[in-house]
Amino acid sequence: MDATRAFLRHTVATVAYRGGKAVRGAPASFASFSPDGSDRTAVKIVAHVGDLYEWALSQARGAEAWTESPPLDWDHEVARFFTALQRFDDYLASDAPLAVTAEQVFQGAVADSLTHVGQLAMLRRLAGARMASENYARADIVAGRGGPDQTAPKREF
Repeated sequence: MDATRAFLRHTVATVAYRGGKAVRGAPASFASFSPDGSDRTAVKIVAHVGDLYEWALSQARGAEAWTESPPLDWDHEVARFFTALQRFDDYLASDAPLAVTAEQVFQGAVADSLTHVGQLAMLRRLAGARMASENYARADIVAGRGGPDQTAPKREF
């Protein structure tokens, strides 16, 4: 595997780790939280991230397709988020060629997902459901770990 593809896999694992932290332990009310009363709720953001990784997989396979999925309930949407990440990572881990460049996938779906994971973390604080801060440079983030089973934080504060 070339270094660019390996780095893309590590980035996907980072999204899984940070995204997992942003959704784990959120109160039930968080799914419908919107600080400005708009319809852009936490569950819609998670649904959008799932859509992003389904889109990234379609690009990688050479059959680009965008679908805006209506949000499921919180638990199912969180599961869909991790499934989409893992399916994309599984493709990256295979010998299958990328139909687009890794850079294109990064600047589109992956970069957008990092923005949205940050939004979820900020929304947690605004919703009164603050999550602990963490030194992410010390986190055990491993390519291939795109699902909900992430290692415990090493240094929270």
